Amino acid sequence: MSGPGGPRGQKAWTSGGWLELWLSFAPVAEVIAQHFFLSMEQVNWLSLIYFVVAIPGGIAAIWVLDSVGLRAATILGAWLNFLGSALRALPCMAVWIPSPFAFFMAGQSLCALAQTLVIFSPAKLAALWFPEHQRATANMIATMSNPLGILVANLLSPALVKKGEDIPLMLGVYIIPAGLACLLATTCIGESVPPTPPSAGAASSTSEKFLPGLWLLLRNKAYVILAMCFGGGIGVFSSFSALLEQILCASGYSSEFSGLCGALFIVFGILGALILGLYVDRTKHFTEATKIGLCLASLACLAFSLVAQLQGQAIVLAAICSLLGLFGFSVAPVAMELAVECSFPVGEGAATGLVFVLGQAEGVLIMVLLTALTVRRTDPSFSTCQHGEDSLDWTVSLLLMAGLCTLFTCVLVLFFHTPYRRLQAEYRGLPPPRMPSPTVKPLSEAPQEAPALLDPLETPGFSGAVTRDLCEGRVRQAWPSWRAAP
Repeated sequence: MSGPGGPRGQKAWTSGGWLELWLSFAPVAEVIAQHFFLSMEQVNWLSLIYFVVAIPGGIAAIWVLDSVGLRAATILGAWLNFLGSALRALPCMAVWIPSPFAFFMAGQSLCALAQTLVIFSPAKLAALWFPEHQRATANMIATMSNPLGILVANLLSPALVKKGEDIPLMLGVYIIPAGLACLLATTCIGESVPPTPPSAGAASSTSEKFLPGLWLLLRNKAYVILAMCFGGGIGVFSSFSALLEQILCASGYSSEFSGLCGALFIVFGILGALILGLYVDRTKHFTEATKIGLCLASLACLAFSLVAQLQGQAIVLAAICSLLGLFGFSVAPVAMELAVECSFPVGEGAATGLVFVLGQAEGVLIMVLLTALTVRRTDPSFSTCQHGEDSLDWTVSLLLMAGLCTLFTCVLVLFFHTPYRRLQAEYRGLPPPRMPSPTVKPLSEAPQEAPALLDPLETPGFSGAVTRDLCEGRVRQAWPSWRAAP
């Protein structure tokens, strides 16, 4: 999968290499708090800083990806991540540092800026380096390397830290993958684009400038619906991941079981993304796959909200978390491809980045709302929560989470409809927008003969459904409406 001097092979490894850092403190929060004399609120902010930084940092990352290029964005992200990981370890190496929390926050902030660059780049990487019948799979591999790094952090941090004296070892170990990712990005990625574009969409990638592109996105009804609804889904799943241990400990489940549920959520999400990516690459059913996946995820979220309040349902909860990851988490790469398809010719960085920025903003609001709606239990409690915390009743919060997930899904299913604009441009074989093109006749005078059809037997990745759409004229009908759009 790698080409000389290109980022195809290195991108997935560097993604997992630095995305694991943002959650490295959370699995050992109590040890960190006791060793450095911090409150639990301060330790929680080491993870919450990512939500805060992702909103303004995400806008900057969109500009870097679409204006400066994929290579510069990857190298910048790698160096920011390496410097952040080194800054976090500094309080353990120098005894004269009076405030380790300030260094932890500064390091986490640099790593958060790096996260925005790498999370927004899979769709850009897939568009520039892969042909159309491989884009969804390439996007899936790059996107799913991020939660794989999170899974590594959830398993590695508790394994390394048993007591406070082990914290320097953990921070030092995390510098190693960050340094290797920095080395790979700096030395092995020689260019942002391949010598020959793999598709017409790659040749015309980022045909719109930054600010005009954002304006076109805001005027695109289908994109706004997708961004708000799927961004809300990102917020729901982010809140689920962050609050899972607190929810389950209130019902008497151990932190080890909570970690298992989180691991199953990620593992089955990666498995589902692999299957769904291969399917979508063959059929081009982006919209159908996204809508069906989110409908099934909403049912799983509703089941979790009901079962999580019961004791002794470990097997059922583990199965529900697995299904939630399989149906919901796996939709992310396909939804990102769909965002690019419905917003073409706006750059891939802007199309996918704005969805994630909205997701982070909605995630903060949802998390604050869910925690604010908890109440103290009045009945006998089976809580296993630490630090003598009073048992909380999450019933209203969980039902709200399921309700929001269902609401976002229903709005998307009922109101989201879009042509696949990038695929239409590639099927028509039009010249890239940056290249001089012949004068286009007005639509009323343009000939209406059908475009030349592609032979499905000679074109890899084309399915009968795609060829049938071309034959029935749906692509021909949708294309002029996009060309006429402002």
